Amino acid sequence: MRRGFTLIEVLVVTAIVGTLVGLLLPALSGARDAARGAVCASNVRQLGIGWAAYAGDYQGLAMPLAYTDRRDTGGGDNIFWWGADGSRSGELDHARGLLSPFLDARPGEVGPYACPAQRPGTYESQGATKTPTSTYGYNGYYLSPAYTPGWSYDIGHRPHQRLSSIANPSGLLVFADTLISQGPRGLPKSNALLDPPKLYAGRDRWRANGFPTTCFRHGGLGAGASCMAVHADGSARGYRAQAGWLTQPGEGIGSIGLHNDPRYIPDWRAWR
Repeated sequence: MRRGFTLIEVLVVTAIVGTLVGLLLPALSGARDAARGAVCASNVRQLGIGWAAYAGDYQGLAMPLAYTDRRDTGGGDNIFWWGADGSRSGELDHARGLLSPFLDARPGEVGPYACPAQRPGTYESQGATKTPTSTYGYNGYYLSPAYTPGWSYDIGHRPHQRLSSIANPSGLLVFADTLISQGPRGLPKSNALLDPPKLYAGRDRWRANGFPTTCFRHGGLGAGASCMAVHADGSARGYRAQAGWLTQPGEGIGSIGLHNDPRYIPDWRAWR
């Protein structure tokens, strides 16, 4: 006669399986986070390659962050490094992005413009059309001051950099994970700008940036989470958030370090 399982045996097996699942889930989650980090590092490295290719075609001049002046746009859409924003036409056009000719990809929810750790629905898309653009930001504040929306009035007198004028290319950030907080109004928003922790206030004065854009989203949020970035020499790496770096800890937003050098603005102390 065949013998079936007793209730005790079923409960013991169930308990063992539950324990094994509980032990495996953190490992699987860690492996998933590591895979997303590797994809993100590859993404920013591709953006860095496109950025260097742009400079190669423009006599070493660093790519502008955006064209927003009517003299540059002809009264049409604003043109960012990721595409035309649709502010006039109502339709986002990725093909017109300053980086587009040098990167065989389109912005959206997947691909080199999108960090896999920032899933759709966890943020709002920037721009008039609310279409996904990029979850990475560009260091226009240092590299192309006159072509950086929101800040050009204050810093437009600063020089537009060339690759040859960057004193510490292995330390300078070009692209990195970004978001900007909207406070209690809702989800954070994607942001094309990689802003520094301190903003120029004129006459040798600087003020703390209350809404920086560097995002530490790999491996959770808060201290210990990582931001992926590519430097002017093409190297890509992650930076772990330290205590005091995050201005919006619940959203993982802050800056790499408390000062502008060497990552954001290496010569900030000499600005006049």
